[in-house]
Amino acid sequence: MKIAYLAPEIPALSATFVYKEILALQQLEFDVACFSVHRPNPIATDAGLDTLKQGIHFLYESSKWGIIKSHIKLLFKSPIRYFCTAYQLISDIFSVGLLSRNALGLVFRFFYAGRLADQLLKQQCQHLHIHFAHVPTDIGMYAASFIDIPFSVTAHANDIFERGWLLKQKVARCAFFATISEFNRRYLLGLGVDADKLKIVRCGVDAKQFSTRKNFVSAERVKIGTVGRLVEKKGIDTLIGAMALIKQQGLPCDLLIAGSGPLDEELRQLVKEQQLNSTEVHFLGAIAHTEVAEFITSLDVFVLPCKQDKNGDMDGVPVVLMEAMLSGVPVISTELSGIPELILNQQTGLLVKPGDANALAEAIIQILSDDVLRAKMLIQAAAKVNDEFSLLGNAEKLKHLFVKSIQ
Repeated sequence: MKIAYLAPEIPALSATFVYKEILALQQLEFDVACFSVHRPNPIATDAGLDTLKQGIHFLYESSKWGIIKSHIKLLFKSPIRYFCTAYQLISDIFSVGLLSRNALGLVFRFFYAGRLADQLLKQQCQHLHIHFAHVPTDIGMYAASFIDIPFSVTAHANDIFERGWLLKQKVARCAFFATISEFNRRYLLGLGVDADKLKIVRCGVDAKQFSTRKNFVSAERVKIGTVGRLVEKKGIDTLIGAMALIKQQGLPCDLLIAGSGPLDEELRQLVKEQQLNSTEVHFLGAIAHTEVAEFITSLDVFVLPCKQDKNGDMDGVPVVLMEAMLSGVPVISTELSGIPELILNQQTGLLVKPGDANALAEAIIQILSDDVLRAKMLIQAAAKVNDEFSLLGNAEKLKHLFVKSIQ
């Protein structure tokens, strides 16, 4: 069975769940053709990616003449389908606003959709699956329409909360519309989309890649850590504020921040304003995904205090939380989006309100001081991930949905 995958960047360090899902489907004997809107920067370097990297087609690197030729071929191959797809574009332009930036974007992406459709035909793909419901789905739905194959979508967070244009149309046109959480499903239902098309398919992790370390608390200085892009929605500023409060209580600890992003300098300045220093807060920069497991297991507590940013964007169910839970490291996050579907408060981890540094500091101290609670949560956390967030288990769900779509 030949399917195609399209995502903003493959294989991207910031979206490891996409290429891991592709690799899992290959284990299930799918032949997967990979298409990426952009070339990733930085590119993931995991073992086993060499073969996958060699076959990726980067759409935005296509020559303009090559794209024009693709459109000409599609027009002559099936003029009715071509003009039906063009009519779909015109209808979408009026839906988003004739003179809007989104309208211009749709025209631009229609152009590249022709190239994708041509490549899908050449590789005899029977189904197109798209990660993220914004730009990639614009390209993918027109490409699928050009050549009359089914497509499906996995929606995450930013692509529906902040950049969710044409969602009703996209759900109506696709074979199925998957999303990663019940929170997202309820949000989409609130927009009036077709409920029968909605499916929950988690972004899973491979439990075999993580070994549960023994529960411990550092004898001298406690290590609190986080991993993520340095952007507003990760809530690193809240974590720095909590670190300052913990320091005031005399608990010797270090905060290790792994990641890079636009708020790097702002967060470093916040550290100084909170009267913390470089021996207490360590900015490690971006780390390879192959190094994440080792980093997490070096910590006493993993904290990801997500929040909604000023544009309405927020995380869905961060995969790095699952990785920490499988590694035997206690986790703390926030009551936001789909996170409570993974972290059940006082059962698989601790949850606090977003942006509340005082509550976050109290949760960190509680998780370090209550040995019984911590031990109970560690056992239940690993079981929760294995039961609901297994990479192979969720790949199996996709497999059945793909087969049904193609049949």
